[in-house]
Amino acid sequence: MTIPLSVDRILGDRSFAEIGDPVLATADERRGLLAVASRYEFGGTAPVGVYDTGDLACHALVRSHYPVHAMAFHPTLPLLAVGTGRYDGGYFFEGQLLLLHLETGTAISLIEHGLGRQVLELEWLDEQALRVVMAPPDDWEDETARVEGHVAVVRRPDWAAVPAKSLTGHDLAGPRVPAPRPDGSAVAHRMVAELSTNWESRRNVRAVEALSDGRILATLDGVQLESWLPSGDRAWMVPDEEGGREIVVATDEGSAWVGLIRRPGMRDSVLQSVVRLSLADGQQLDSIVPSSFVSLVRCADGRPALSPDGRNGARSRLPVRGGSRIYFQSTLQPPGERNPSKGESWVTAMDLQGPATARPVEPHDSSVRWMFPYSWEPGKTHFGGPGIEAADGILVHAGTVYHSQGLQPGGSFVVRRETTDGRPRWVFRTDRKATALDADAATVYVGYDDGEVVALDLGDGTVRWRQHLTVGAVSAVPTALTVTAAGRFLIGTSDGRILECAAA
Repeated sequence: MTIPLSVDRILGDRSFAEIGDPVLATADERRGLLAVASRYEFGGTAPVGVYDTGDLACHALVRSHYPVHAMAFHPTLPLLAVGTGRYDGGYFFEGQLLLLHLETGTAISLIEHGLGRQVLELEWLDEQALRVVMAPPDDWEDETARVEGHVAVVRRPDWAAVPAKSLTGHDLAGPRVPAPRPDGSAVAHRMVAELSTNWESRRNVRAVEALSDGRILATLDGVQLESWLPSGDRAWMVPDEEGGREIVVATDEGSAWVGLIRRPGMRDSVLQSVVRLSLADGQQLDSIVPSSFVSLVRCADGRPALSPDGRNGARSRLPVRGGSRIYFQSTLQPPGERNPSKGESWVTAMDLQGPATARPVEPHDSSVRWMFPYSWEPGKTHFGGPGIEAADGILVHAGTVYHSQGLQPGGSFVVRRETTDGRPRWVFRTDRKATALDADAATVYVGYDDGEVVALDLGDGTVRWRQHLTVGAVSAVPTALTVTAAGRFLIGTSDGRILECAAA
């Protein structure tokens, strides 16, 4: 069988690469294994990897939807129990008790209740008994809910055969006990560092670009920009408190503009920065502080431009590569609109004005063109995502459909639309959120947050191939994707690696 997607080279590879920033580590000295959990990112996951302490190969990987607080290897069976959870910000302590089967790499969630429980401690008392300490279900009129919990001992004759969702409230009932929440990150860092000399904390590559001389540029969490030589060595990197996002390389490849991540606080507005860096050594040459949040995009003529991010943060972003104009979403209604729909957003665009300069084109309200409603389905609210303008001027972009209970099956889309009226030429739907998108002359490549990469025919949207991205024996999640030539592209991953890929 031909594998459609191949990984030809990996940059940023290292031991424990799958775990960006370890917060918990548990050893099984008898088997020579080490389980390492990564820091949880809001809206993302917390990876848990199981490694051989000899060759440091990753044998199993699971991504938790909650922060990880406890891990315990079964005394005889190839199983790892993982306790996760968090406070939901209102009343409840929710979470999961996961059971990772080390030989198959599959994981199941054991708690029956929909919200689960925040699991704080785990200990195997023997082959059949698992001691579980959990936070209280909620903190309603409970002043000690954050320092105490409930302890239960769950017994099963064969834990390898325990089905998912089989632990009931009766199984997890138990007396109240002190339940401290220790921070295990210092110990985890030390255990990882003692086993590996080349470990480095790297997370979430946000953008990747290739230069004509073979150098590769990337932005990621904690790094404004880094440059890799054709040899595979890193030439330089510019550290940053939060990191870089988009990259637009100057036509002479002597410098690049980089949009920096600056998250607004709950009360204080944080000014975003867009900086110009020398590609010789990373020195800052220029900077812009926009008056509002923007995305940095490369237009069809090569010019950098600033696209407004809208009022709803990431949900209103519509960064379109290769545009003949600057696209963005607006929740305002077009002048003269007689029947505005509540909450409806529009695809708007601004023409590229003025002569080309080294600085990004900044939008002007006077050139706003109201194109069409962002949602082509009446009564639906669609959120934004990455996009490109095809060579024929037609827009291709990803997004999601709003639902009060979160993303629903078929609620993620990639659509190709006429720019005259927004009419879809084709729509491709899936169940996972798109993280990255780019295209060559014939194919649209889309990366998803479950690790899948899908290739769609640019003309009609049919699936040419789809494949889950793997590095070594475990899955990887694409967070950036840039086409470098027909059938060739760079993929940045959530674990900080850069993959040079080819499609069959």
